[in-house]
Amino acid sequence: MANYQAIKTLGVSLHDNLVSGDGHDAENTKQSTADMTAFVQNLLQQMLLKKLGFLNYIVLDEMGNRIDELEQSINDLRAEMGQEGSASPSAPLKTREEPKSAEDS
Repeated sequence: MANYQAIKTLGVSLHDNLVSGDGHDAENTKQSTADMTAFVQNLLQQMLLKKLGFLNYIVLDEMGNRIDELEQSINDLRAEMGQEGSASPSAPLKTREEPKSAEDS
């Protein structure tokens, strides 16, 4: 909304300079055109940066969703492997039990 108001104000200023008839029309028109050009370039740059920021947010959000789905798939596979009775590849390896000595008996 602030950008719209700034454009409107600059547009009115440009219009007033063009129709003022104060003898400096060519100079005022050149300055007003330069001001308007600089303003529009700045506004477009700001809009582009906001859009890029929003696109980055969308990309990161999508990546987060994919990571969540991947984690869920891994957990589902682990659960399936556990139901089939096979050891999970991420489960710690069982240590080899040492034979009991005569003293333990």
